[in-house]
Amino acid sequence: MNPGVSHKPFTEQTVLITGASRGIGAAIAQRFSTVGMNVIIHYLQSHEGANETARSCMKHGAKVLTAAADLRSREQIARLYEKLDHHNMIPDILVNNAGISHYGLLSDVTEEMWDDVMGVNLKGTFLTTQQFMQPMINRKYGRIINVSSIWGISGASCEVVYSTAKGGMNAFTKALAKELAPSGVTVNAVAPGAVDTMMMAGFDSEEKAALENEIPAGRFAQPDEIASLVYFLALPESGYITGQIISPNGGWLT
Repeated sequence: MNPGVSHKPFTEQTVLITGASRGIGAAIAQRFSTVGMNVIIHYLQSHEGANETARSCMKHGAKVLTAAADLRSREQIARLYEKLDHHNMIPDILVNNAGISHYGLLSDVTEEMWDDVMGVNLKGTFLTTQQFMQPMINRKYGRIINVSSIWGISGASCEVVYSTAKGGMNAFTKALAKELAPSGVTVNAVAPGAVDTMMMAGFDSEEKAALENEIPAGRFAQPDEIASLVYFLALPESGYITGQIISPNGGWLT
């Protein structure tokens, strides 16, 4: 098989989205489901949220599987792989979306807080990618898409830990893209600006209004707008795009 050419049609491929029980992850799952793809909805604790996303995806005729795993654990990711292999749903497309944020002064950050944010955002991306990239290499085709953040590019005051984790994800993306390009596997990151999700729950109305005033587009992004870009990067015809950090941010950072 030629590198970068899939052995099966796009609509028959399988996508794994981590952290897909709500927000951007759920929107990504729903976007892929509209073409009838096999969709794996990963979650950690939000069982009902994952089921709600699954029900929404199944309305489009997609084959859907929900799966729980702590992505900070190599053992749990290995069990996740075994489950997907049992269902003949090893992914052609991996979307590393699972993440947590932290808001506060660096002087107040404990080691536990640091390890938690790094564990979910960065270690989880590393372990999940390492587990699922080998079948892509063997097939000489695959898509790895990491959901990063604008703060991983520009940094943000009072979000040092989160910015560091996402900056690491961006570097991981660029380096791995070079490593996997000869195998026909692309690796890209989507780094959104402010998105109207539960991650914004820590901001009050005045803080949200101030943020919107800073954005040339004058509003936050909707999750489905981010999902559309992830979907585009997963398409077979996007095979020459790799190692890129693309930031849909309404003109906030140019």
